Amino acid sequence: MSISHEDWKKEQKRVDHVVDEVATSLRELTSETDKLKSDIVNIRKGFWDDVTVNLEDADEAIETAASIRQQAQVLSEKERSHQHTDQRVILLRKLQNSPYFGRVDFQEAGEEEIESIYLGLGSYYDEDTNDFLIYDWRAPISSLYYDASLGNAEFETPNGTVTGNMSLKRQFLIKRGVIKSLFDTGLTIGDELLKEVLGQQADPNLKNIVSTIQKEQNQIIRDDKTHLLVVQGAAGSGKTSSAMQRMAYLLYRFRESLSADQIVLFSPNAMFNSYVSTVLPELGEENMQQSTFQNFLERKLGKQFRVEDPFEQLEYALNPQENQDFAARIEGIGFKASLSFLQMMNDYIASLKQSGFLFRDISFRGEVVIPRKKIQDQFYALESDLSIENRLEIIQKWLHQQLKEVEESHREKSWVEEQIDLLEEEVYTQVHQKLQKQKRFADNTFDDLDRERDMLVSIVLKRAFRSLYRAVNRLRFVNIKGMYKQLFDEKKVNRTGLPTHWELICKQTKQKINQKIMPYEDATPYLYLKESIEGFETNRYIRHVFIDEAQDFSPFQFAFVKHVFPKSKWTVLGDINQTIHAHQLNDGLTPLISWFEADKAKKIIFHRSYRSTKPIILFTRELLPDGEQIEPFERPGLLPVLTKVSKKKELEEALIKQAKQCQEKYSSIAIICKTLKESLEAYELLKDKIDVTLVRTGNSSFKKGVVIIPSYLAKGIEFDAVLVFNASDQVYNREEERRLFYTVCTRAMHELHLFSLGAESRLMKEVHADLYLCE
Repeated sequence: MSISHEDWKKEQKRVDHVVDEVATSLRELTSETDKLKSDIVNIRKGFWDDVTVNLEDADEAIETAASIRQQAQVLSEKERSHQHTDQRVILLRKLQNSPYFGRVDFQEAGEEEIESIYLGLGSYYDEDTNDFLIYDWRAPISSLYYDASLGNAEFETPNGTVTGNMSLKRQFLIKRGVIKSLFDTGLTIGDELLKEVLGQQADPNLKNIVSTIQKEQNQIIRDDKTHLLVVQGAAGSGKTSSAMQRMAYLLYRFRESLSADQIVLFSPNAMFNSYVSTVLPELGEENMQQSTFQNFLERKLGKQFRVEDPFEQLEYALNPQENQDFAARIEGIGFKASLSFLQMMNDYIASLKQSGFLFRDISFRGEVVIPRKKIQDQFYALESDLSIENRLEIIQKWLHQQLKEVEESHREKSWVEEQIDLLEEEVYTQVHQKLQKQKRFADNTFDDLDRERDMLVSIVLKRAFRSLYRAVNRLRFVNIKGMYKQLFDEKKVNRTGLPTHWELICKQTKQKINQKIMPYEDATPYLYLKESIEGFETNRYIRHVFIDEAQDFSPFQFAFVKHVFPKSKWTVLGDINQTIHAHQLNDGLTPLISWFEADKAKKIIFHRSYRSTKPIILFTRELLPDGEQIEPFERPGLLPVLTKVSKKKELEEALIKQAKQCQEKYSSIAIICKTLKESLEAYELLKDKIDVTLVRTGNSSFKKGVVIIPSYLAKGIEFDAVLVFNASDQVYNREEERRLFYTVCTRAMHELHLFSLGAESRLMKEVHADLYLCE
C-alpha cells in the first residue's frame, strides 16, 4: 500500500527524534562504561592493597578470607555492571543506525486511545514522557506485527489474552537513520520487504530475521509451552533462522530463570557453528553452548579410540566402487542406527546380569594380582536381583579391600627398599619432622629407625598403588570393549530380524574395534553400552536442546541424547529431503514424537522456501518425488544453467569463466563437489587459475570469495551462486544420492550453474526442460 509524502515526512521526523534520543543515551552510557572499566582496572591493580592479610591464627585467617571475599564481590559486581552496560551500548549503536522496522496501531478493548507501537531489535524507554519509543520485537504486544491482520486482533501476555482492534501495520527499512523503504500491509510481513531483504548478497554469518519473521516462523519462536517442537521444512524455509530467534525469545521471556549456557545447539559441523555464531550477540544475548555430535562422541571416546567422523563415513558411502564388502557395511550402518538395534542392546545388557559380564585382570609390576575370573565369580555371587550398577559399587569396595591386602604383602619386597633410596630429600625431612612432632626421637627410644622405615614404606606403596585405586574408582576393571565385541559373536545372538550380511557385519565391527578405530555407526551404541553399565552421565542443567539438520541424526542417537538431557525441552529442525547420511530413513524424526506426552509434542511443517529465487526452487523441487509440496517465494531470477562438456579441459575452462562472471556480481560463490576426493581434484584443477579456497572438515569459518567445498559440508549454508562441479551421470547415478543432489542445488540463492562431463545425471530426468537452460 503506497504511503503519502506527508506520512513519509512524519515518519522520518519521528525517526530523527528517536535517533537523537538514542544518541544522547549512548553518550551517557558510553561515559558510564568508560568509568566502570577504569574502576575495574584500578580494583584489579590494587586488589591486595585493600585486603588485610593476617594468617597468624584461625580468627585472623577467617577475617582475611572475608576481606578477600568482600573485595572479590566488589570486583565481580563492577564487572557484571560493565558487561550489562557494554551490551546496552552495542544495542543502542544498532538502534541509532536502524531504530525500528515495524509499526502497529492498536486500540485495546475498552480504551479510547489508539497506541502506535514501534518494533526494533531492543526496547527504548523515554523517561521524560514515560513512554516506549521502541518495543523489543520479543515483547508480547509485538506478536501483533507478526501474526495479526487488520481488524479484530489479540495477543497473549503472561497475565492472559489482550483483545482489541489493529488499524495499521507498517514496515520500515531504515539505514543510518534514514527511511529507505516504507510499506503498509493488511496481512503479515509484506512481500516487498521480504524481496528487498532476500535479494541481498549472502553473508559469512547467518542474519537475524526479526524484521521479516513470517507467521508460521513466529509460531515456533514464541512457543514456550511445548516440550518437543519438531520443525520439518523445505530447504531455505527459515528453520535455522527461526530457531536462533527462538533462543533469543526464550532468553528474553525467561530472563530471570534462563541463561544462555543452559541452551545447547547440536549442529552439523564446525563451519556451521561459525555461520550461526553471531545471531544471538547481534540480538543482545550471549551465545548458547554449541557442539557437534561428533565433538560429543570424541570427548567421551577419544582417549580410547580414533573415532571416525560422519563425513569420513559418508565418503565411504559415496564411493561404493572403491570399497570392499560395501553392501555389508552399508546394511550394518542402517541397522546400528535403528531402534531395533537399540532393543537388541537393551536385551543384551539385561542378559549380562545372568552371564557374559567381562572384566579385566588387575596387574601390579607385571604380575596379575586379582584375576578377572575371580572378579567375575564375585560379581555373579551377588544377589541376582541387584542392578549392574549396584553390583559394581559392591565390587569396587571389595577390590579396594583386595588391593589393600596385596599392598600389605609387598611391604618386605626388595623393590620397596630400592624405591626408598630414590625418594626425594624433602620426603625424608617431612618424615623426620612428623616423628619429632610425635616426640619419638627421645634418648630412651629404640624403635625410631623402624618407625621411620614404616612411614617411608607406606609412602612408597601409596605412590605405587595410587593408579590402581584410581583405576578401580573409574571402573577400568570392566571390559566394555570385550562386551561390545561379544555382542557381535554371531553364534551367541538370536538371528531373528538380523541383517542379511550379519556375519560379515560382525567381522567388520570386531576388526575395527581391535584396531582401536571406532566406526561412526558404532560410536553411539558403544557409548550407550558403556554408560548403561557404568551409569549415565546425565546433564540436568541444560534446559533447552536444539538439534539442527536433525534428519542426519539416527533414532539411536536421538534416544541417547534423550538419556543425556532428561529434563530438557527439545527443538528439532530438519528436512527429510536433505537426508544425506548412509543410515537414511524415511522419517528419522517420527520416533521422537512418541517419547513425549501427546499434548507436549508438536510438529510444524514449513512448505514455503525463501532462500532461492523462484526459478531455482522450481528446478530443485522437480528433483524430488513429492517436490510439488514446496512453495516458492515470488522472487524472480535467472533459470539454472546446465553446461555439458566432453573433456576435462573444457570443464576447467567453463568453470573458470563462470566463476569469474559470478565474482563480478556476488561475494560468495561455491563450487560444490560430491566428495572430498572430487574437491581435491577440483582444487588442483583451478587453484592456479583463480583465487579459490578449499574447504575441508577441519575448517571452522565460512569465508567469502570462491570456495570449493564437499557436498556434505555445504549443508545448512547458503551462497550467492553455486557451481555444481560435475553433475554428470558418472558422479550422481544412484537413487540413494537423489537427496544429496537436491541438497547441493538448494544452496544457491541467486544463480545455479551445473556442469556435466558427459551426459547429465539421470536424477535430472524428471525435471522439465523448460525449467533450465542447456548449453
